[in-house]
Amino acid sequence: MTLGSGGSSVVVPRNFRLLEELERGEKGIGDGTVSYGMDDGDDIYMRSWTGTIIGPHNSVHEGRIYQLKLFCDKDYPEKPPTVRFHSRVNMTCVNHETGVLAIHFVLKLII
Repeated sequence: MTLGSGGSSVVVPRNFRLLEELERGEKGIGDGTVSYGMDDGDDIYMRSWTGTIIGPHNSVHEGRIYQLKLFCDKDYPEKPPTVRFHSRVNMTCVNHETGVLAIHFVLKLII
């Protein structure tokens, strides 16, 4: 993560960024339907995370609880984490056999 304007920039260390995200995830995001945290509090590299998503109201996912694992490699945040659903979910961007999120597919939808 780089901050700055003009010709100067400051690179925020990876672990600072992850600590900030850990704090946000443990508090819950938005309406509390998404939460995440570390798998192992002793992991100094902050690589392995667990997340929970509660299906939004008025959707086909309403009332469902999805568990997922996230892995932030050494290149995070320049490269997105890998995400794997432990709960079965029927979405075109999730591999039905492995539960792995196809991030390139999601990015195409966003852009």
